[in-house]
Amino acid sequence: MAKGRRVFVVGVGMTKFVRPGVNKLLDYPQMVSEAVTNALNDSRLQYSDVELAAVGYVFGDSTCGQKALYEIGMTGIPIVNVNNNCSTGSTALYLAKNMIAGGLYDCTIAVGFEKMERGALTSKFKDRINPMQSHVGLFYDLYGMEAAPITAQMFGAAGKEHMQRYGTKAEHFGKIAAKNHRHSVNNPYSQFREEHSLEEIMNSPKVYDILTRYQCCPTSDGSAAAILASEDFVRRHNLTEQAVEIVSMQMTTDTPSTFEEKSAIKLIGFDMTKLAAERAFAESGLTPDDIQVIELHDCFSTNELITYEALGLCPVGKGKDLVDSNQNTYGGKYVINPSGGLLSKGHPLGATGLAQCAELNWQLRNIAGARQVAGAKHALQHNIGLGGAVVVAIYRLGFPQNSAQIKTFDETFKKLKTNPDFEFQKLRHEVFKFGTSGLDRTEKREAKIAHAISLGAPRKGKYKNYKQLMEERKAIKTREDDEKEQNSQQIHHKTKIYKQKKQKRNPNGVKGFDYQIGKYRNGVQFVDKKQMKSKNKRK
Repeated sequence: MAKGRRVFVVGVGMTKFVRPGVNKLLDYPQMVSEAVTNALNDSRLQYSDVELAAVGYVFGDSTCGQKALYEIGMTGIPIVNVNNNCSTGSTALYLAKNMIAGGLYDCTIAVGFEKMERGALTSKFKDRINPMQSHVGLFYDLYGMEAAPITAQMFGAAGKEHMQRYGTKAEHFGKIAAKNHRHSVNNPYSQFREEHSLEEIMNSPKVYDILTRYQCCPTSDGSAAAILASEDFVRRHNLTEQAVEIVSMQMTTDTPSTFEEKSAIKLIGFDMTKLAAERAFAESGLTPDDIQVIELHDCFSTNELITYEALGLCPVGKGKDLVDSNQNTYGGKYVINPSGGLLSKGHPLGATGLAQCAELNWQLRNIAGARQVAGAKHALQHNIGLGGAVVVAIYRLGFPQNSAQIKTFDETFKKLKTNPDFEFQKLRHEVFKFGTSGLDRTEKREAKIAHAISLGAPRKGKYKNYKQLMEERKAIKTREDDEKEQNSQQIHHKTKIYKQKKQKRNPNGVKGFDYQIGKYRNGVQFVDKKQMKSKNKRK
């Protein structure tokens, strides 16, 4: 494929990944609004600057992308909806990137989201052929079928095959899970942030054969987004300090070897990954030795080890050595899945690829906080979907000579992340109401105002500065609270006077028909309806 124009990521954003159903008020439009707003803030751009959107999701009706993005703005741009199984998010990114590389657009956005059900994934359409029919059919012929999630069976069988061929131990897969759970402790976007020992992981409930609960990714709700731009656009908008170049991005699908070699390792996409990685390294002119940080598709711990070999990080059969020598974590040759990976961060299918992109951008821009990989210059992303599709991308700083030479995370945040004017744009949807930070919309906005004040940001229009705006809003809120309290006291006083007068007027209770009990009242005594009528007639 022709190389085309240079393409840069100029802004990324995501939500915290959460367990499905944990927030019943959180639907996909709110998740997308939060992720896109964060990406726009990061890029210091407006939604009107975006010329095309690619939106990825697996479980949802048609045109969900339009529904979600209409909450942010209706600018008439093309919105393309994408579904490629677990590689959906990176497929949307691939599409958005190539629209710029081909010269059709200067600024695009890739968005991914998923609102999932709890438990194992199942087919949603029972009246037609499953697209995984060939894969599942071959797996059944080779290994049979057990009462366990089919994906766990396929990736578990691949791990067993690796053990039989190369002498890998079950503990090697357990060590990978322990490493990723340890990495997730420092990731505020991660679904799980608990560290687990190797013993805890190996003794957790068994899902299938060698795979235990902590070695399998969870289902998740979440969204992520990335804004891409051409070189001309980056320079026009003064974004060279934060622009991260996509040096190469390759997508591949299954080859005949997936089925012909009758191997579980090949069935889960080994050759797809190998081919995509070879093409990416060839186009970029780099080798695996040039990479410092990697986000790869660890849907199961077995797949991470197998992917080491498919990407060329080590020879085939030597993935276990990479694990034993700790060359896959901080202090080693590579830092793999600093975010915690799918095992801990979570796996909302449509958002995963873009969450990987976000993490690698933060790493290359030196704003990953406690997760920061020292000296990260080149980053690699790997995202796979059975059925099948693989995306491999290589990133680097686009303009290292112009990049912010800042040592601390806080200083970088102040310099690159803030777009105070955008914070006060009135979006059609109440984006901040459903934020995952635990704050409601008002609290979140006040926090953003306080941050803007600390930066000395000016305010356009009626207010000269944010401090005046916040003080006036606080004064208004105080007045409103005082008025509510005063009204409440007046109502309480009037109610008390009314009850006193009523009691004085009718000391024995109210006479007449009581509609609640369906009887006549004569003071405090109940009387029969017929007796009351006859008594009235005699009078």
